[in-house]
Amino acid sequence: MSLSMRRTRLLMVSSAAGFAGAAYSIRAVLDGPVEQYSGAALSGAIVYTIAIFIWPPVSPAVAGGAAIAYCWFIEFAQLTPVPGAISQRSWFARQLLGAQFDSVDVAWYPVGVIPLVAAHWILRARMRSRTDPAPAASSSGV
Repeated sequence: MSLSMRRTRLLMVSSAAGFAGAAYSIRAVLDGPVEQYSGAALSGAIVYTIAIFIWPPVSPAVAGGAAIAYCWFIEFAQLTPVPGAISQRSWFARQLLGAQFDSVDVAWYPVGVIPLVAAHWILRARMRSRTDPAPAASSSGV
């Protein structure tokens, strides 16, 4: 594994921990809509970091699409009794699967993912511009 892949993965672990810490801090201090909406957005952000951790070379759009699709899959799975039953037995499972469907969460997952996609795209473009050689000067004399 290359050094850049290791750095990327370390950054993703750190980012996921930071997003989780932010979510639990908000939950500890606030109650109501801010807690709920920020929790969904930060969950989407965590899933995005997991996508990059799993496959660092993935494009921002693919990682973002996969993160949103996964979050929506988990949310819509909550329309069945399975996640709720599993979540009753385990705090960890409840954090991963949730317990009940909330249509508002469906809208808030992209709020956590889209800014990361934009930042990833910008960083990737800057890194490419640093590593690409300058274009050769035209010899046409124009």
